[in-house]
Amino acid sequence: MKLKKQVTVCGAAIFCVAVFSLYLMLDRVQHDPTRHQSGGNFPRSQISVLQNRIEQLEQLLEENHEIISHIKDSVLELTAHAEGQPALPYHTPNGSWVLPPESRPSFLSVSPQDCQFALGGKGQSLDLQMLAVYSLLPFDNQDGGVWKQGFDITYEPSEWDTEPLQVFVVPHSHNDPGWIKTFDKYYYDQTQHILNSMVLKMQEDPRRRFIWSEISFFSKWWDNISAQKRAAVRRLVGNGQLEMVTGGWVMPDEANSHYFAMIDQLIEGHQWLEKNIGVTPRSGWAVDPFGYSSTMPYLLKRSNLTGMLIQRVHYAIKKHFAATQNLEFMWRQTWDPDSSTDIFCHMMPFYSYDVPHTCGPDPKICCQFDFKRLPGGRINCPWKVPPRAITDANVAERAQLLLDQYRKKSKLYRSRVLLVPLGDDFRYDKPQEWDAQFLNYQRIFDFLNSRPNLHVQAQFGTLSDYFDALYKKVGIVPGMKPPGFPVLSGDFFSYADREDHYWTGYYTSRPFYKSLDRVLEAHLRGAEILYSLALAHARRAGTDSRYPLSDYALLSNARRNLGLFQHHDAITGTAKEAVVVDYGVRLFHSLMNLKRIIINAAHYLVLGNKDAYHYDPAAPFLSTDDTRLNQDSLPERTVIKLDASPRLVVVFNPLEQERLSVVPILVNSPHVRVLSEEGQPLPAQLSAYWGSATDMVPDIYQIASGSPPAGCLPTEGLGQGPRCPQVSILARLPALGLRVLQLHKVLDGHATLKSSVRLYLHGRDLPVRKHEALPVHVFPATTDDFCLENQHLQACFSGLSGLLQSIRRAGEEREQRVSSEFLIYGTRASKDKSGAYLFLPDGEAKPYTPKDAPVVRVTEGPFFSEVATYYQHVQTVVRLYNVAGVEGLSLDVSCLVDIRDHVNKELALRFSTDIESDDTFFTDLNGFQIQPRRYLRKLPLQANFYPMPAMAYIQDMQNRLTLHTAQALGVSSLGSGQLEVILDRRLLQDDNRGLGQGLKDNKRTCNRFRLLLERRTTANKVQDSRPISFPSLLSHITSMHLNAEVLVMPVAQEKLPPPALRSFLPLSTTLPCDFHILNLRMLQAEDDSQPSAEAALILHRKGFDCSLEAKNLGFNCTTSQGKLVLGSLFQGLELSSLQPTSLTLMYPLGTAPNSTTIRLDPMEIATFRIRLG
Repeated sequence: MKLKKQVTVCGAAIFCVAVFSLYLMLDRVQHDPTRHQSGGNFPRSQISVLQNRIEQLEQLLEENHEIISHIKDSVLELTAHAEGQPALPYHTPNGSWVLPPESRPSFLSVSPQDCQFALGGKGQSLDLQMLAVYSLLPFDNQDGGVWKQGFDITYEPSEWDTEPLQVFVVPHSHNDPGWIKTFDKYYYDQTQHILNSMVLKMQEDPRRRFIWSEISFFSKWWDNISAQKRAAVRRLVGNGQLEMVTGGWVMPDEANSHYFAMIDQLIEGHQWLEKNIGVTPRSGWAVDPFGYSSTMPYLLKRSNLTGMLIQRVHYAIKKHFAATQNLEFMWRQTWDPDSSTDIFCHMMPFYSYDVPHTCGPDPKICCQFDFKRLPGGRINCPWKVPPRAITDANVAERAQLLLDQYRKKSKLYRSRVLLVPLGDDFRYDKPQEWDAQFLNYQRIFDFLNSRPNLHVQAQFGTLSDYFDALYKKVGIVPGMKPPGFPVLSGDFFSYADREDHYWTGYYTSRPFYKSLDRVLEAHLRGAEILYSLALAHARRAGTDSRYPLSDYALLSNARRNLGLFQHHDAITGTAKEAVVVDYGVRLFHSLMNLKRIIINAAHYLVLGNKDAYHYDPAAPFLSTDDTRLNQDSLPERTVIKLDASPRLVVVFNPLEQERLSVVPILVNSPHVRVLSEEGQPLPAQLSAYWGSATDMVPDIYQIASGSPPAGCLPTEGLGQGPRCPQVSILARLPALGLRVLQLHKVLDGHATLKSSVRLYLHGRDLPVRKHEALPVHVFPATTDDFCLENQHLQACFSGLSGLLQSIRRAGEEREQRVSSEFLIYGTRASKDKSGAYLFLPDGEAKPYTPKDAPVVRVTEGPFFSEVATYYQHVQTVVRLYNVAGVEGLSLDVSCLVDIRDHVNKELALRFSTDIESDDTFFTDLNGFQIQPRRYLRKLPLQANFYPMPAMAYIQDMQNRLTLHTAQALGVSSLGSGQLEVILDRRLLQDDNRGLGQGLKDNKRTCNRFRLLLERRTTANKVQDSRPISFPSLLSHITSMHLNAEVLVMPVAQEKLPPPALRSFLPLSTTLPCDFHILNLRMLQAEDDSQPSAEAALILHRKGFDCSLEAKNLGFNCTTSQGKLVLGSLFQGLELSSLQPTSLTLMYPLGTAPNSTTIRLDPMEIATFRIRLG
């Protein structure tokens, strides 16, 4: 009661101060002394007065914001110590559940300055904006002669008289860490031989050069070679003969990969290089990803790389850039107000990165200079003219022929320095090939260089040799903008390599593993953070000798397995079936290991008496939240057996913000009561656990006390399933913290609130298994539409199909049409058909028509209500949480898809609305930034699909509808007001891109989404026409909730009385809600398998749009103009050192600051090397 009074008083105080300061503000503006000084010169002075006034208003708003912040902090102080339990919901006469207002207030307080960013400052004058380039190009695919997708190139021989041509031939070998063979098989069959020959052959001639990029392979080889060989490698790197390019664990896919994993594999590679070879990569090399994201140049730039190269770009864009000499440019982020994100980028001009397509425009000629194809070898030239070994007799003629190609290629670029890659997949695996290439080319170079009248200087080089020569030629230092070169912003999706063959199928291919990738990523982040915190606390308490440091090796292995899966044939779903299984097993094992690391850390952190800590690998203190039988099965949640003694449960919230969530727990009895650790009762909802559409599983109950994934139901068709009730507990979970809950078995079932179920059979004769503990009403048929609602919104569904029809926000008269439907795409009848890479549909999608009407099951309860609809190939659950804040502001949607009996079909989910989005929609790049898209009628349907790793939205002046996703899938908007996503694809044939297989290994896959409808309050046309957009804060946090699920870990010992456990609250202050702790990553000691005393703290400040109506998020959300005090961030731990570094920790940025307050601009990611003690 006393607390309530205090809160009321403080609330009133805030209100008074706000009103009073606004009054003062207006007062000061009215009595503005400057008004009287503006004499005759009317318009000009009027404007400056207005400007002055606006500035004063802004300043006053700022002051006001600060005053309120101070008051708010004191209210927070008061409310934080009085952890009010969430209030109990009650049933109204009309049958709906109502949640009383929260017992403790929460704030949404955004500094006005923080809203400026999304509005864009002075704006950038860019030479090349990719959205505009797409609008401009005709995409007419004309025959260009020998360079089929280009044009004839001519030149005058005298052009190089004043400035000779400088040619760098760059030998390379593209090694896929898994594709046709598994990673290990490639290593044993090819990669180890390539690297062994490299050490041998490079030492024969100091003029030889070679580049390497995949550290996953390189580190495996390093572990197997002698100290002598290692020293030789260090020498080759030191003298510039061997260059490590990019230096990531893999060359990642850029469409489906999430920025956490992209950064993680980059750090893993860079840390390995620094520790073992002492080298820092300078240039990026990405010849094989199928399209390019603008996230990559940002990450490379922040890792201190100064140049990068790309290859697989739409042939029409290559042709256009070649014709305008724009193949080399400074790539800048769309949101960058100046040029701090610029990085120099080289785009290769021709069809492929193989030798026939890299020396110049004519592949028939270039192939004659691939000396692995000399007659008598295993491969030859498809153009029917074989290479000839270079002799004194033919060198003049051969060199002249090659020089002609070099000159033609150089006409496409602005400088007189030319890059000529020399390599292909898994090249240079035999000494003979090294000799054939290097000896023959050296003879050509020697000839060219000895003839001054040819005005050419040719040599072997590394990628950085090329960039350095180019920078020197134009007179700049690496990292600067070369004068006269264009600035570009945007990305390079979607990719077509010929005709209308768009590589948009791989955005969805093998969605089961795309989903598993993100589950593993969330677990890795959670394990990294908890492990770092547990270790820091154990070291501080001097108990680290008893802590399982061996967990570090498991953590390191999980980083590498997640890193390996970012490879452009792994997460893309474009590898052979056996290789997919190999990746799956790696992901699966790492997932199990990460659960163990999380359990060990949580065990230590919640123990009341740390001296009692004892690690027993054979008997873990906590059980896992779920189990998977093998790498391709869906998880089954753990059932907690209740008996006389209370069961304790530890709940982990991996978010850096407190969350009010419904925590789901399966129990074996409906007679359950939930208490907080202090023994106060917590509200809980009891619901049935369904084995199929109509089969309520006996002896398993759900208590929802939190956010279960909306129903990926553990069913096999409409058959049997596992057994149990679910209890759902409404709980407030501390940021990055662990909360302890107690489950008691009681005699009566009145302690929990029960949900009720309506089952619509639609004329199907199915047996219904019910339960006396939970009411079920069966209806043979219905055609009436019905609605679910909470305090924020109402969702209405079709009685017939069970699918979503509309959403209405609280306080609005009009409902917004948001109707969902399932569709089927077929593939073409012609020779070119869809496969793992390509999407080649046979026209527009047709409605999905299952043989039976669906079974529709409606559950209504105090904390969530849901509609489960069972079709033959897809079961969908739409859940509405009756919770204040983030959870209750969007719809939780999940689809359990099983198309294993389909032939050449793709299943899509389309939402249709009244939003007047015209031809514009927005998709994210790597969960990091938003890229506006335009539906182009001049392009085929498949060209209008884009990757969606985290979200896509459509909008008009009034509304924005965002589809958040927990797994990467392909998305498009093919009509105004539409948003559609491809859920799965089953294709029986290869699409002629080298894989040699179709997609026939489909799994039962759970796709999870959140659907968020927001009101736009201050939209304007000018703002909307810019090539840039941002999610709202609510949208960002909704995405985090979807991707970082609460983990529920029951204490394993059922019989023994458990030791005293205390909730763990790691953060001493609330983080500004535009900050995201991307990772807290323990760095390795000298011994690989051991942690050092240092950790990498990686922070990301999100860019957000304030023009969407701000809703109460259910937690205290404030922004601070990018300021954060790190010194006092972690409770009970002090920051003994803090060093800002480049993204991958290779370079310190400046000296270590005296203060621990840092400042971060919106969108920036920053890494700090810290010691917690």
